[in-house]
This record gives sequence, structure tokens and C-alpha cells, in this order.
Amino acid sequence: MSLTPILLGLGSNIEREVHLTAGLEALSGFLQELHCSPVFESQAVGIKSGPFFNLVVAAQTDLPLLELDRRLKFIEADNGRYAPERKGLPLDIDVLLYGEQVGNFDGLVLPRAEILKNAFVLWPLALLVPKRLHPGVNQSFAALWQAAQIEQTLWPVSFIWRDSELTPSSLRQAFPAPAL
Repeated sequence: MSLTPILLGLGSNIEREVHLTAGLEALSGFLQELHCSPVFESQAVGIKSGPFFNLVVAAQTDLPLLELDRRLKFIEADNGRYAPERKGLPLDIDVLLYGEQVGNFDGLVLPRAEILKNAFVLWPLALLVPKRLHPGVNQSFAALWQAAQIEQTLWPVSFIWRDSELTPSSLRQAFPAPAL
């Protein structure tokens, strides 16, 4: 079966390092050529909660779209996403792009609208796959980020996965955390 390039968004606001690491480990078990963006911290958007860690993953999959989405829901569930007593969001994994697919696929709308609305999605995309075109607007993620006027505060944070720092120190130094 042929491989499809995908982009996924990951976020957590509860035991953020633990859940993002668990999510990355689970994804690495069935995705190929997995590459991670830097990790960003931001205040919650759309919900009242503590700050989030977010990143974007580029990979290749041989899974059909709906099977991929089903597996992502299982990974979220394994991390407590759907537990009735949870407070916050342990792990959220969203399909941002699946190849060049555009449309509504059994309720899964692609490309995901959050790409153009949330800095914690667009900035990591611009860093990870700057030349890749957004199939809905036919502009590169780097150009979209440069033109974005999104009112959100976020900053790069250190994050180690498999003994590698995902966020370069130069990026953290250029965009330090704000004094809260």
C-alpha cells in the first residue's frame, strides 16, 4: 500500500510532558518518517484551563484516513482523554492534513480549520514544513505564518524526546517566555 503524508497536532495541559511523550511513542509505533516541530507553551484557547504544550508531527502512514483517526482516539483514551473524572485535557491529537484531501470525511473536516486560527498550530507548521502548501488556500505554511494576525501569546519551550531536544535553544532564546 502507498504511503500518505500527514500532519498531526498534539496538545496537553495535564502532566504535559508525560502525555505528549506517551502520544509520540504511540505514534512512532505505527507511523513512518516521524518528524516533530518545536514545542510551544500557550494559554488555553476556547476553554478555561491551565497552559498547554503543543507541537505538530509530520509523518507518513499506510492507514486510510478514518482508521488513522480511530487509532488517534484510542491513544487519547489510553491517556485519559475521555475519563469522566478528568480535569483538563491530558492528550489531544488532531489530523491537520491527510495528503491533499479537502472536504468532510464522516465528520472529519480537512484541512483542519484550526491551522489558520491558532498560532500554536500555524507557527509549528511554519517551522516544521515551511514550504508545504495548505491545500485549502494554496499558500505555504511559512507565508501563512508571516501574514497571520492571530492574537495569541505562545513561546517555545524545552522538550526532550528520545534523548533529543525538539526545540532549538536559539528559538527559545529568540522568543523567551513572557513574565506572567
